[in-house]
Amino acid sequence: MQNKRLIIILLSIMVILMVPFFAMQVSNEVNWTPSDFLVAAVLLLASGLSIEFALRKINRRKLRIAIVIAILFLLLIIWAELAVGIFGTPVAGS
Repeated sequence: MQNKRLIIILLSIMVILMVPFFAMQVSNEVNWTPSDFLVAAVLLLASGLSIEFALRKINRRKLRIAIVIAILFLLLIIWAELAVGIFGTPVAGS
Protein backbone atom coordinates (compact mmCIF):
# COMPACT_ATOMS: atom_id res chain seq x y z
CA MET A 1 0.00 0.00 0.00
CA GLN A 2 2.82 2.41 0.85
CA ASN A 3 4.58 1.96 -2.49
CA LYS A 4 1.25 2.35 -4.26
CA ARG A 5 0.80 5.80 -2.69
CA LEU A 6 4.32 6.79 -3.77
CA ILE A 7 3.52 5.78 -7.34
CA ILE A 8 0.28 7.78 -7.15
CA ILE A 9 2.23 10.83 -5.94
CA LEU A 10 4.73 10.57 -8.80
CA LEU A 11 2.02 10.03 -11.42
CA SER A 12 0.04 12.97 -10.04
CA ILE A 13 3.08 15.22 -10.35
CA MET A 14 3.53 14.15 -13.96
CA VAL A 15 -0.13 14.83 -14.76
CA ILE A 16 -0.03 18.26 -13.10
CA LEU A 17 3.11 19.21 -15.02
CA MET A 18 1.59 18.04 -18.29
CA VAL A 19 -1.05 20.79 -18.03
CA PRO A 20 1.37 23.70 -18.60
CA PHE A 21 3.36 21.60 -21.07
CA PHE A 22 0.33 21.05 -23.30
CA ALA A 23 -0.84 24.62 -22.75
CA MET A 24 2.48 25.80 -24.14
CA GLN A 25 1.80 23.81 -27.29
CA VAL A 26 -1.53 25.51 -28.01
CA SER A 27 -1.04 29.01 -26.62
CA ASN A 28 1.65 31.66 -26.50
CA GLU A 29 0.38 32.88 -23.13
CA VAL A 30 1.99 29.99 -21.25
CA ASN A 31 5.76 30.24 -21.42
CA TRP A 32 7.54 27.96 -18.98
CA THR A 33 11.27 27.32 -19.11
CA PRO A 34 12.87 24.01 -18.11
CA SER A 35 13.80 25.60 -14.77
CA ASP A 36 10.12 26.42 -14.18
CA PHE A 37 9.24 22.76 -14.66
CA LEU A 38 12.10 21.72 -12.37
CA VAL A 39 11.05 24.09 -9.58
CA ALA A 40 7.41 23.00 -9.89
CA ALA A 41 8.41 19.33 -9.83
CA VAL A 42 10.58 19.79 -6.73
CA LEU A 43 7.87 21.78 -4.98
CA LEU A 44 5.18 19.21 -5.77
CA LEU A 45 7.44 16.28 -4.86
CA ALA A 46 8.42 17.85 -1.53
CA SER A 47 4.77 18.54 -0.73
CA GLY A 48 3.65 15.06 -1.77
CA LEU A 49 6.36 13.33 0.22
CA SER A 50 5.70 15.55 3.25
CA ILE A 51 2.03 14.61 3.14
CA GLU A 52 2.94 10.93 2.76
CA PHE A 53 5.28 11.20 5.75
CA ALA A 54 2.56 12.85 7.82
CA LEU A 55 0.05 10.17 6.88
CA ARG A 56 2.47 7.41 7.86
CA LYS A 57 3.78 8.83 11.13
CA ILE A 58 0.87 10.70 12.73
CA ASN A 59 -1.84 8.59 14.32
CA ARG A 60 -4.26 11.23 15.61
CA ARG A 61 -6.77 11.98 12.88
CA LYS A 62 -7.36 15.68 13.65
CA LEU A 63 -3.65 16.43 13.85
CA ARG A 64 -3.04 14.53 10.61
CA ILE A 65 -5.74 16.55 8.82
CA ALA A 66 -4.38 19.82 10.22
CA ILE A 67 -0.85 19.06 9.08
CA VAL A 68 -1.96 18.01 5.59
CA ILE A 69 -3.99 21.22 5.27
CA ALA A 70 -0.98 23.24 6.45
CA ILE A 71 1.29 21.56 3.88
CA LEU A 72 -1.22 22.22 1.08
CA PHE A 73 -1.63 25.84 2.20
CA LEU A 74 2.14 26.32 2.21
CA LEU A 75 2.35 24.74 -1.26
CA LEU A 76 -0.28 27.14 -2.61
CA ILE A 77 1.33 30.19 -1.00
CA ILE A 78 4.78 29.34 -2.40
CA TRP A 79 3.32 28.53 -5.83
CA ALA A 80 1.41 31.82 -5.93
CA GLU A 81 4.48 33.77 -4.84
CA LEU A 82 6.61 32.16 -7.54
CA ALA A 83 3.92 32.66 -10.17
CA VAL A 84 2.84 36.25 -9.61
CA GLY A 85 4.79 37.61 -6.63
CA ILE A 86 1.90 38.23 -4.22
CA PHE A 87 4.22 39.27 -1.39
CA GLY A 88 6.93 40.91 -3.51
CA THR A 89 9.79 38.81 -2.13
CA PRO A 90 13.09 38.41 -4.00
CA VAL A 91 12.11 34.76 -4.60
CA ALA A 92 9.48 35.94 -7.09
CA GLY A 93 11.96 38.09 -8.93
CA SER A 94 10.66 41.37 -7.53
